[in-house]
Amino acid sequence: MEGSKLSSRELIALLAMMVGTVAFSVDGMLPALPQIADDLSPDAPKRAQEILVWFMVGMGVGTFFVGPLSDAFGRRKVIIVGLLFYIAMGFVAFISSSLEIALIARFFQGLGAAAPRIVSQAIIRDLFSGRKMAQLISLVMVIFSLTPAFAPLVGEQIMAVSGWRGIFLAFVLFGIVLLTWFSARLGETLPPEKRRVFQRSQILPSLREMYANRQVRLAIFTQSLSYVTLFSSVILIQPIFDQSFGQANSFAKWFALIAAVSAVSSLLNARLVIRFGMKKMVLASLIGQILATLFALAYFSQASLGNSLSFFVYLIWQTGVFFQVGFTLGNLNALALQPMGHIAGFASSVTGGVSTVFAAFLASFVNQLFDGTPLPLVISSLVMVCIAGVVASRLPADAPDPSL
Repeated sequence: MEGSKLSSRELIALLAMMVGTVAFSVDGMLPALPQIADDLSPDAPKRAQEILVWFMVGMGVGTFFVGPLSDAFGRRKVIIVGLLFYIAMGFVAFISSSLEIALIARFFQGLGAAAPRIVSQAIIRDLFSGRKMAQLISLVMVIFSLTPAFAPLVGEQIMAVSGWRGIFLAFVLFGIVLLTWFSARLGETLPPEKRRVFQRSQILPSLREMYANRQVRLAIFTQSLSYVTLFSSVILIQPIFDQSFGQANSFAKWFALIAAVSAVSSLLNARLVIRFGMKKMVLASLIGQILATLFALAYFSQASLGNSLSFFVYLIWQTGVFFQVGFTLGNLNALALQPMGHIAGFASSVTGGVSTVFAAFLASFVNQLFDGTPLPLVISSLVMVCIAGVVASRLPADAPDPSL
């Protein structure tokens, strides 16, 4: 790894922090949504949740560009520029005087966050391949999965001191720390002789190459459907805690518990994926989620929300949704990138961009269906995970790595 000063452990930690930029930027905002609604959109409180949606949309749009740019100019330059953009837009959101300005800033902050999120995956593909790549992604996801455990608690503590605006300032400081660490410690992983000239004439041939590969198509579609369930759950989790179960005051602590338990799945996947392969791990997880969601649907269709059992049924189901992420998203991303090592940055962009934008818009629609109960979320999740299971079953089986 050219110019790198990192050990394997430090590399994993740094990559996890890059990917964790997104989780912190989304989950750290969750406790602030009621205050933002009161201050910036008192007549339309649901609009406050657009703070999450527009960040995701901006991130999705940004992913279409950062990968090809990193293929042409190297990984370091693109990540550095993206982080500078992330920091600047965080400050704009911090000083915003209206919801519209905050939403615009969040959209462009998402654009900046796309760089560390997507290019970090290209860095992994520069250095590893096959099931070993999936294993490293899973190890990164173990640390990344712990970010949601602390993000709402951090956001809650910041709000106690400085209100919701202080959370945006925390994003700025987070970006500065990450930029400093990355700049000082990680060298360029894409040597000049392997770079591709950034030309519009290469975009269509690269897209055709990706589309022509059956494994890539199926992996991206399955990942997109999985993201819909994840994004919908994240957007609605605070309103469900508050409006459905009256647990707003304890939300951050419960969310931390959910995220901590869910992080175990990434650790398990890192151990099991070498033995069983990516496809089998994805299918097993989706089948488990289908069964759990069918049970939740049957329960919430008849039960009252006014009892503690209903809350714990939702809590267990929601933990299951986050838990299956560790068995699906990393493996699906590895399956999509595996045949595309020669255009890893571009492939990372297309994979992340398609799945994120698709999921963000569908999750926004699910948000509008919210009726004060978990039922619309559970129904939409069942539809998505069933389709994902059918699509994933058609993925080609991945062969063991000869070196393992």
